[in-house]
Amino acid sequence: CSGLIKIRLKFLNETEEVAVVRPEDTVGGLKSKYFPGQESQMKFIYRGQLLQDQGRTLRSLHITDNCVIHCHRSRSATAAATAVLPDPVPAVPTAGGLPLSAGNLLLPAVMMVLGVVWYFHINYRQLFTAPATVSLIGVTVLFSFLAFGMYRQ
Repeated sequence: CSGLIKIRLKFLNETEEVAVVRPEDTVGGLKSKYFPGQESQMKFIYRGQLLQDQGRTLRSLHITDNCVIHCHRSRSATAAATAVLPDPVPAVPTAGGLPLSAGNLLLPAVMMVLGVVWYFHINYRQLFTAPATVSLIGVTVLFSFLAFGMYRQ
C-alpha cells in the first residue's frame, strides 16, 4: 500500500468518507472511482477553490495525506426537469416585473412617509430647524436614487 494517501471527502450534511488514492490520480478519476455515474453532478472544493480541471493530478493540487475535500452533489438538469413537483403554487401578483413582497413595498412606504414629512415641513415651517431641513433633503435625494434604481427597466 505504499504510495497511497487517504483523503477525507466531506459532504454538506457533515458526513465524511475516506478515499484511498494515489497522488498521481486525477480529479476526474477520483470522481469516477467514488461517484460512478454521478461525475457531472459532483463538485469538489479544496482550500476554497473549485476543482474544475478534471485532468489535474492530486499531487499538482498539493493534496496530501489526510487532506479534506469538500463535496457537493448538484442536481443535474435532466433530474431537475423530470422531478415530480407538488401541486402548483398560485402565482404571486407582480408589479412591474418585481414580485410583490414586504421588501418591495418598503421603498414606496418610505417615500410616502417622506411625502407626509415634506407636507408638514411646508405647512409648519416653524417646527423644522435648518439642520432638520438639510437632513430631510438628503434623505429624500437618497431614497429617490434608490427608487429610480430599483424600478428602472
